[in-house]
Amino acid sequence: MKEKTYLRTLYTAEGERLKNAPDEIPWTAYPRPHLERSSFLCLNGTWEFCTVKRGGAPAYDERIRVPFVPQSVLSNVGRAISQKETLCYRRSFDLPEEFLGGRVLLHFGAVDQIAEISVNGQRLLHHEGGYEHFSVEITDVMKKANVVEVAVTDHLDDHVLPYGKQKEKRGGMWYTPIAGIWQTVWLECVPVNYIRELSFVTDLTGATLTVEMSGEHADGTVALQLPGEERVYPVRNGSARIDVPDPILWSSENPHLYRVTVTVGEDRVSSYFALRTLEIKDVNGVQRLCLNGKPYFFHGLLDQGYFSDGIFLPASPKGFEEDVLLAKRHGFNMLRKHIKIEPECFYYDCDRLGMVVFQDMVNNGDYSFLRDTVLPTVGIKRMNDRRMHRHKATRAAFLDGMKKMVAQLRHHPSICYWTIFNEGWGQFDHAAAYRMLKELDDTRFIDSVSGWFVPKNDADFASDVESHHVYFKPVKLPKGKRPVVLSEFGGYSHRVLEHSFNQKGNYGYRTFASPEAFADAFEDLYRNEVLPAVRQGLCAAVYTQLTDVEDETNGLITYDRRVEKINSDRTKQIAERLFAEI
Repeated sequence: MKEKTYLRTLYTAEGERLKNAPDEIPWTAYPRPHLERSSFLCLNGTWEFCTVKRGGAPAYDERIRVPFVPQSVLSNVGRAISQKETLCYRRSFDLPEEFLGGRVLLHFGAVDQIAEISVNGQRLLHHEGGYEHFSVEITDVMKKANVVEVAVTDHLDDHVLPYGKQKEKRGGMWYTPIAGIWQTVWLECVPVNYIRELSFVTDLTGATLTVEMSGEHADGTVALQLPGEERVYPVRNGSARIDVPDPILWSSENPHLYRVTVTVGEDRVSSYFALRTLEIKDVNGVQRLCLNGKPYFFHGLLDQGYFSDGIFLPASPKGFEEDVLLAKRHGFNMLRKHIKIEPECFYYDCDRLGMVVFQDMVNNGDYSFLRDTVLPTVGIKRMNDRRMHRHKATRAAFLDGMKKMVAQLRHHPSICYWTIFNEGWGQFDHAAAYRMLKELDDTRFIDSVSGWFVPKNDADFASDVESHHVYFKPVKLPKGKRPVVLSEFGGYSHRVLEHSFNQKGNYGYRTFASPEAFADAFEDLYRNEVLPAVRQGLCAAVYTQLTDVEDETNGLITYDRRVEKINSDRTKQIAERLFAEI
């Protein structure tokens, strides 16, 4: 980065400075809580690394700390990567004795953007997409001692694959681009016919479990853990009904999870589910979003998921938990995960701690400042999007990413809301995308076009909600035929210079010189504009934002998570007033 940056320090989960040792890596926890086996070998840590021109031979003359991207200080590389370069990773590993003789799967949490995977000199997999997990079986090529190699290319400027807020020339609302491995790499050993996936369809009294096997379905059992007892239900032809005695419903206030162990054939996994329902109801002539049959106000913060030292990851998984607990301490019950897919541990933290997630799809396609920002800001938001972003490969990549994301995240009860398109970025034929998403998952609310654009004819509008962004004018929302959501607003900026990423520049929508002025304006915004809107039917509100992010200083906490800009007693009082209206 050209400008001087202040924040590039290393922290443990407890806030103590890490020794900058190549082998020190806090990302060693089991990465898949919804389907956990006893076999697990984590490959995070020090890998051989280098970058070469496309087609060049790797020299492996550097060392990198996986799973941190080379652009981050936590990686021990800490430099920009050109899109003309290939990132080359190599690591040796020995298989544990208990892995020998079984089927061995090699998993990658996420690699940005295009990855070629080789093991012991054999090319096994080509994967495209920077945000989804993927795996490959290495049984046929494995030995006692093994070598895995990963070659990564990043075509960010092509705008075909989903890329989120990354931009080659970062600044303002665009952030440092990343490339390479950025989530956990790990191995597991499975039987010949193993449990590939579990899915739970829940209601207010129990759950229907579906077991997907790698081969033929087999009968088995699912054991439900209850206080002081275990109830066992049969699994037949890949399905089981779990009736829960005295059911406890999941909410932010009471995030109750039911733990289960599923045994089919020679395979055994542990998992969990929660009981909760989502629906839209007419309440006194107003369309309301309801949780567990009752109107519920979703009081949220925009959460970009960026960190000062790891960029796409905190220094340890504990960082996600601390962000969730910070939001709860300030009275918020929802985070809008903004055009980024996190490691599963983030969503598991939200499941167990009680934080509703409004999850965005990751945008692709080109961005136009005039079309996507200026015109909507002055009120031009009605547009036929069927002709927007007509590039076939770009459309296909977005829809493919949407399918993979829903399949990857649908088992998390904390996720209550999908957002397809944000502020027109990459938007095309929202109605077709809405119908596709409804077929993939009809159990959650869907926001097709967060902020804008909507068709001129309301009959052509396909969305569960009417979603508005308000930054440069008072919050005055029209009563809609659908539940009304204020999916972005605020963005008030107070820069704490010694805790700011950019020492020369600043980005926000309204600037306050002191924390007192910032806190007063924040409270006035909710009291004078949001609270009246809730009385008139507003169902959810997402304040921008949880933390500062690079140039943006509009967070409730600084980018390094060191300074809270407003006292939690004030924000909790605001939350109590909002919830009292519902």
